[in-house]
Parts: sequence; structure tokens; C-alpha cells
Amino acid sequence: MEFAHKPVLLSEVLGALNPRKNGRYVDGTLGGGGHAEAILRASSPNGWLFGCDRDGAAIGAAERRLAQYAGRFEIRRGNFSGLAEWVPAGSCDGVLLDLGVSSPQLDEAVRGFSFQQDGPLDMRMDQRQTLTAAELVNTLDAESMAGMFWELGGERESRRFAKAVVHDRELRRFMTTRQLAELIERLAPRHGKQSHPATKVFQALRIAVNDEIGSLRRGLDGALSLLKPGGRLAVITFHSLEDRVVKEFGRERSRDYKAGGPVDVPELRVPCHPQARWVQRKAVAAGSVELAENPRSRSAQLRVLEKI
Repeated sequence: MEFAHKPVLLSEVLGALNPRKNGRYVDGTLGGGGHAEAILRASSPNGWLFGCDRDGAAIGAAERRLAQYAGRFEIRRGNFSGLAEWVPAGSCDGVLLDLGVSSPQLDEAVRGFSFQQDGPLDMRMDQRQTLTAAELVNTLDAESMAGMFWELGGERESRRFAKAVVHDRELRRFMTTRQLAELIERLAPRHGKQSHPATKVFQALRIAVNDEIGSLRRGLDGALSLLKPGGRLAVITFHSLEDRVVKEFGRERSRDYKAGGPVDVPELRVPCHPQARWVQRKAVAAGSVELAENPRSRSAQLRVLEKI
């Protein structure tokens, strides 16, 4: 697999992070290194980049792409949620997190992320881990599976789909993306609709396999700790669940108080200094030129926080 993907919202990311010489930056989701290359180029001659990715193929592609900047970056394979374990706290001018699944992962049938091509029900971003989508589909009870489809995919037919999966796997285990996609399509025929009826189910499985929401929550905290005052955290999301986590994180960190319990009751609020501020309240979306060149950028949203 070759990670020759187009980095989304590239000019907007560069505008937000404003890379410059002597600056230190983090790309927590390297992919093929498109954003990282642009950051290193913009911060020449001596800007520094820390980078990581869970996908071994992405690491290899990024190292090849960034070879011309040798001596100006450090790359490790791993989850961005662990960045604070090896990047010095308070040392960076900018952090980028480009969430979701990359185009090369979607396009490679053997990775099992997409129902567009038949492949194993895998969906692991880090192929060193043992949990796969097939294991979830073939072992979860109907109630747990329905909860996953609804909470992580927003699938309204979650209970019906989950019951059908549990029924059908008694006859034959689910091993391929086509098996699962065809079952969902039988239950919910497209009737001319553009989107595939299995879209939300596949999203939910991918998020669950890779613990994407847990990683995001841990990663946002860690990323903020890496920044110097005035440093910026730029996060690109691709669906409402991710975006909600980022918005809530930004709201909490930009307040001048902490909630006194699980529910924010004004009388119980504890005053504190805000840790960050929104650079702008509204998310930035791709423009018409980028949308025409890269249709997969249509759901991308960029939010930017500045550390105080």
C-alpha cells in the first residue's frame, strides 16, 4: 500500500499553525506525510517535527516523503494518545491531529475498512493489535452490538441490524466486508439512495476496533500539554461524533471555571484560569476548489485552539 494521499485543508492548517523557523511542531496522524512535509517546508531551515502514526505502512511512506528533511524530525509508530509520553511538555508551537481513516487505508481491500471492495473484516489501523471487526461482529451479543451501531454510528436501525447479524452468524461466521454489507443491504435496500445502507455500521465498527473516541479524548489532553503558551492545536474531524468531542474539550478548556460535579450546576462551579481559547468559533470546511479536486474532503472540519 502506498500512502500517496492528498492532505485535506492543507492551506487552512498552515494558516492556523503558522509554521516558522526555530518552531517545534507535532503531527500526531502522519498518514503519508503530506501535512508534515508542508510544515517542515514552511518552517525551514531549522523547524522541527515530531510525528507518529499507528499504521506501519504510513510510517514507511512518511519517512520516504520526508527524507529530504533528514535531521529535522523524529517519527515513532504509535497512537497520538501517547504523544505526551515522549514529546517534552510545553515544548511545541503547534500540534495537528487529522482524524479518521486515510484514503490509502480505504482503498486497500485487504485492510477491510470499506464495503466498496471485498476484503477481510479487519479495520485495524495498527495491525499489531489483536481485536478486529470480525471478532466484534462474531462475538458481541445483540444488545451490545446494537448499542455500538447506535452510539458510534448513529444507525437508527441498530437493533434490527444487530439481531440479524447475530441470527446469521449462527449459520456462517462473518469473515468479509461483502458478507456484512450485503446483509445490511438486504435489510435496508438502497431504493436509489446515494449512500450505502452499511455506511454507519462500518463507521461504528471501525471506531470501536480502534478505540477512536477514547484515543481522541486522551490525545486532546496530551496535545494541549505539549504546547507552549500561544501554541496552537489544530484538529480535523470527519464526523459529528469526533467533532462533538473536540467542541466539548474546547468548551471545557476555555472556561474560567470547572464544573463541581458530573452535571454543570452554576452554584457548584469552581473558579479556575482558562487553559485555551478558540482561534475562531466556527469550524473551517473545505472550499469549492478542494472539494472538486478531493471529494473525500467534503466532511472535513478544522477547529483550532490556542493555549493560554
